[in-house]
Amino acid sequence: MYVKRIYLKNYRNIKEADLSFDSSLNLFIGANAQGKTNILESIYLLGTGTSHRTNRDINLIHWGKDYFYIKSSIIKRNREITISFGYDGSKKEIKVDNNPIHRISDLMGYVNVVIFSPEDLQLVKGGPIFRRRFLNLDISQVNPYYFHNLQKYNQVVKQRNLLLKEIREGKKVVDLLFVWNQQLTDLGSRLIKKRLEVVEKIDILARLVHRRITDGRENLKLKYESSIGEISNQMTREEIKEIFENRLKKEQENEISRGVSLFGPHRDDLELTVNGINVRQFGSQGQQRTTALALKIAELEYMKSEMGEYPILLLDDVFSELDAVRKSQLLEVIRDKIQTFITSTDLDSLEEINGKYRLFYINDGQVVQKKGSE
Repeated sequence: MYVKRIYLKNYRNIKEADLSFDSSLNLFIGANAQGKTNILESIYLLGTGTSHRTNRDINLIHWGKDYFYIKSSIIKRNREITISFGYDGSKKEIKVDNNPIHRISDLMGYVNVVIFSPEDLQLVKGGPIFRRRFLNLDISQVNPYYFHNLQKYNQVVKQRNLLLKEIREGKKVVDLLFVWNQQLTDLGSRLIKKRLEVVEKIDILARLVHRRITDGRENLKLKYESSIGEISNQMTREEIKEIFENRLKKEQENEISRGVSLFGPHRDDLELTVNGINVRQFGSQGQQRTTALALKIAELEYMKSEMGEYPILLLDDVFSELDAVRKSQLLEVIRDKIQTFITSTDLDSLEEINGKYRLFYINDGQVVQKKGSE
């Protein structure tokens, strides 16, 4: 899978650009705030339907303009597909091979992307929301049905929270919770079961990568932490659903008094330990960086195992954050296998890169292709 070409119009600070890419490495060089990340973001948008930097599409429109438009040619399993994405300030228009896409869940799976930026250290040292987002995006890209259930689940949580507040205020009766509890546990148990399956796979992949980076000195372990109680991947979905239902019954008064849904996949976390020590709380910065890198490489390998081909990799100014050992491990994974887009403020910081690549310089939203390495 690779992006053959992309056309951008009024996207962020890029007035217009028509770019053709190498199927392997593409390097974008420029000072900060010149538009490098905007190129990567546009590719991410085509794969996921959302930006990784903002949840407001209006922010993606060039200042003073009233719309943006992206069109790309993607080679997937030796077939060329066209994806376009437009937004006029009020309405999105997404098309695949000129056929309208009405739901983001229907876009998932056409272009698989993995992004790695300095902010991804939050995947290890940040709060649970970062690790839930990691799992949700990974699974959604290879299983659009999961994304569809996730959207429905989030709506149920929102409606249930409103009901809990109204019950607390005496405006509604407790019996109304039954219907929402049924939906919450049905959808929630589906999400949890799928997450358990995926964590088991990523755990194995990440541990292997982590041991290579640390020369076998450290052992990374991933464990899914559920807010509903003790569960495992050996359980059936029905067993998980029953545990969820019992937790809601037990904590009903607590949830009503708080006016919020306290249990379910929207409150779960992913525990990361290195040699048995919680790396988020007690790991060194070096251990946290290594863990983040191992997770990202495992993400690539997981998608490859599920989809039969590697996703597109977006590396946003991460080489300056990695030492020689981590750079070497990352380059070993991507070399000649994965289409990769790399941004940096200067070409010298990418001196470890060899082989074929296409080179672009960006200044104030203007993208100029230079002679790369053939």
